[in-house]
Amino acid sequence: MPPELFQQKLLAWFDLNGRKDLPWQQDITPYKVWLSEIMLQQTQVTTVIPYFNKFIRQYPDIHCLASTSIDSVLALWSGLGYYARARNLHKTAVIVSKNKGVFPDHLSSLMNLPGIGQSTAGAILSIAFNNSHPILDGNVRRVFARFNAISGWTGSAKVSKELWRISTQFTPINRCAAYTQAIMDLGATVCTRSRPRCSECPLNTACIARIKNIVNDLPTPKPVKKLPVKQIFFLILRNKQAQFFLEKRPTSGIWGGLWSFPEFATYSEIESWCLEKNMSLQSVNRLEEQRHTFSHYHLDYTGIIINTETLKNNVLEDNQSVWYKMGQNTALGLPTPIQRLINQNKE
Repeated sequence: MPPELFQQKLLAWFDLNGRKDLPWQQDITPYKVWLSEIMLQQTQVTTVIPYFNKFIRQYPDIHCLASTSIDSVLALWSGLGYYARARNLHKTAVIVSKNKGVFPDHLSSLMNLPGIGQSTAGAILSIAFNNSHPILDGNVRRVFARFNAISGWTGSAKVSKELWRISTQFTPINRCAAYTQAIMDLGATVCTRSRPRCSECPLNTACIARIKNIVNDLPTPKPVKKLPVKQIFFLILRNKQAQFFLEKRPTSGIWGGLWSFPEFATYSEIESWCLEKNMSLQSVNRLEEQRHTFSHYHLDYTGIIINTETLKNNVLEDNQSVWYKMGQNTALGLPTPIQRLINQNKE
């Protein structure tokens, strides 16, 4: 199918069936488009919508976001995952705010900003500035892998290069904002990973995967790799006011900049830590082990609850620790497992 006919059919479908009522599609600005595209990286629309709405209410423009603390940003981001996105979001806000709040409208300049890759930059340029640039997010990779019957994991360098070539070839000069939204919508709502609705696809007569009856075989899954398992203990210190003792994690690594329980490799390390702090222990309770899975490993964690009167003041002297109670303190950025443990043991 020639690119012009591909574009014509896709845009005609989009005009009738495309999503046009998403919150970031109302009164479009580069700020809204950028914010939504960062949130949508590896995250579904339905999950993103409430987070986007909270961010826009709290930080209606780039200057508001730039002037707040990273702790506040991480607190609002809590539960959305991939927290490097939030840290890069704040860094980019500071940079753009210094440029009078004006986002660059060139690909290389956008890609120089933290957290913005080629596909995200292309989406911003297309949707916010109506400039013709190809994109290649997960939905678009799936559409083109099936339409052209391209085998091989789409994240590999070889297949990615071919998919970028195809995406560039099919991206129009005119109506590029609508086209960009349309190709993403097609992948998200019709050419879905499982149970694709091929009969509703405007491109089905030319889709090679459908013609060859191999739609469910494409895109080729990522090679399965057995994830390693890391085991840790969380020390859950709880005082009489039902507050929990939290420490701020380093800015790099998992949960960078978030607040968490003190972490130990063994139970004996917890005992040594408590002795060192001269803690008055009232009770000790070992919780059942739970698992949290990251993209590259499983984290098996066991919570050790200790009710205590207090801790020595020197534990809190560097502002990297806090006694925290949900709803009473300034909001903190908490990883999902930590939020879960607090909610399960707050009484």
